[in-house]
Amino acid sequence: MFQLNASPTCIASLLPTRWKARCALLILAAVPALCAAREPSVKECVEGSDFIKNAALARDSGVTEDSFLARIHEDIAVIQALPPKLRWFVQDEEDAELLISAATDVFRKPKDANVHQRDFLTACLPKASSKPHYRL
Repeated sequence: MFQLNASPTCIASLLPTRWKARCALLILAAVPALCAAREPSVKECVEGSDFIKNAALARDSGVTEDSFLARIHEDIAVIQALPPKLRWFVQDEEDAELLISAATDVFRKPKDANVHQRDFLTACLPKASSKPHYRL
């Protein structure tokens, strides 16, 4: 049986540092993928447009711009820590910028949710490639 000769307090103090180091390694490993521009698939554009429509519906239900944008930035950071093949839509900085820009417009230029969805598709589809999207 494995026996640890350190106090729980000592072990707990090491965990955050180890976790930070692992996250840093994951991020560094993902840098080449983040730097290469990628074209979204049509499916990803449709899913992104659904997200933007839901952002407008959240706005209509009382969610504030600050709250929503803080959450989207947190989510994007978590998503980008994953290998590109495991990510949805936000596989590079251009994807993130497109999504954040559209989400910001939802709050700063309020329109009907369906109009925001259409505007996102109009911006995204010309970038869509005929390449298949990532599959697990």
